[in-house]
Amino acid sequence: MLSLLFMICVFWIFGKLFIFGLRAAWSVSKLLLTVVLWPVILIGMLIGGLLHLAFPILVIAGIWALFTSRQQ
Repeated sequence: MLSLLFMICVFWIFGKLFIFGLRAAWSVSKLLLTVVLWPVILIGMLIGGLLHLAFPILVIAGIWALFTSRQQ
């Protein structure tokens, strides 16, 4: 009986840690994408001569950032 209780507690604790790890990884991925990857893609498109495609993406991202920013 004590072993069963121990196993339930182990699964509960490590389950919570697993979910915390997934949330942390998702946050790091979002940060990396917005700070590093998107600007590199847009600059690469600009250098590659795809300004007609990069500019609308930049405008849409700017409007999206304007409306989703948190007001403090």
